[in-house]
Amino acid sequence: METLLLNRDDVGENARMEEVIVAVEEAFAAYQHGNVQMPAKSYIDLPEYNGDFRSMPAYMAADDWDAAGIKWVNVHTDNPEKYDLPTVLGTMIYSDPRNAFPLALMDGTTLTRKRTGAAAAVATDHLAVADATSLGIVGAGVQSYTQLEAISVVRDIDTVVVADKRDDAVEAFVERFGDEFDVRGGSIAEAAQCDVLSTVTPVESPIVSASDVGDHTHINAMGADAPGKNELGEEIVANATLVIDDYEQCTHSGEINVPWSRGLLSDEDLYGELGEIVTGEKPGRTPEDGVSVFDSTGLAIQDVAAAHVVYEHANEQNNGTPFELVDTRLR
Repeated sequence: METLLLNRDDVGENARMEEVIVAVEEAFAAYQHGNVQMPAKSYIDLPEYNGDFRSMPAYMAADDWDAAGIKWVNVHTDNPEKYDLPTVLGTMIYSDPRNAFPLALMDGTTLTRKRTGAAAAVATDHLAVADATSLGIVGAGVQSYTQLEAISVVRDIDTVVVADKRDDAVEAFVERFGDEFDVRGGSIAEAAQCDVLSTVTPVESPIVSASDVGDHTHINAMGADAPGKNELGEEIVANATLVIDDYEQCTHSGEINVPWSRGLLSDEDLYGELGEIVTGEKPGRTPEDGVSVFDSTGLAIQDVAAAHVVYEHANEQNNGTPFELVDTRLR
């Protein structure tokens, strides 16, 4: 038996967004039904390098498949300037749960971008107005691209407003999507007036205020991934229909972690977890809803679900580079 080595191009080609969205939704459902094992994300803090490592193991069982894996990922904010590397790097080990054989070693950076976009799409599908046609994005980094790619699968998006203090990042985004959408740069307030808003920045103080947001905007808060980070003004999260991906992670390091730590939010302010909504245990958007917020911290089961899609397609198409990682003669 051989292990597949799947690089960035292999992952990008085989992480077909429509299928990744379905798999990620199945992951949220499996989580809600208790069909997962997902230890808490563990951190190795490296302040001397202005970065950290995170390990994310998980097993999940969907209706007709199961999968296991672990992602080793980092956030090193000095990488682009000092080393000409992405801020976030990741490596995914995808294993056969029947026997622990490592089926694939794949680029976790591209995988993370794909599954993060897919998670926002799942939330948008259940929480945004049905006739949403406009998408605002705050932050024109690499995560912004898969936000549009994924959300446009679940809603008929035609207008896109992207806000970023870096003009070159906005120009690159517009150039990439200008032939497919009516896309332009704009202010944060203009982006926040759209039917759907995704925030994908690393800021540590709010940049979107309540006065910016449309009356019925659905917000995917994707940027906060550590204590002290948050992108949305306190009035927004205090008054919105607030949906989270995981209670422990969100209260510790998600969008709500700052107002939560200050006692401005409590359990009573949470509408529920996304798993409750995708399984029908709680309704998604109703006609009476105003602003809704999805607080996404990123779950290891999302990586496993996306890796499942990538591996199955890559294996079928003979993509990637097979190599002998495990000596099966040693039994």
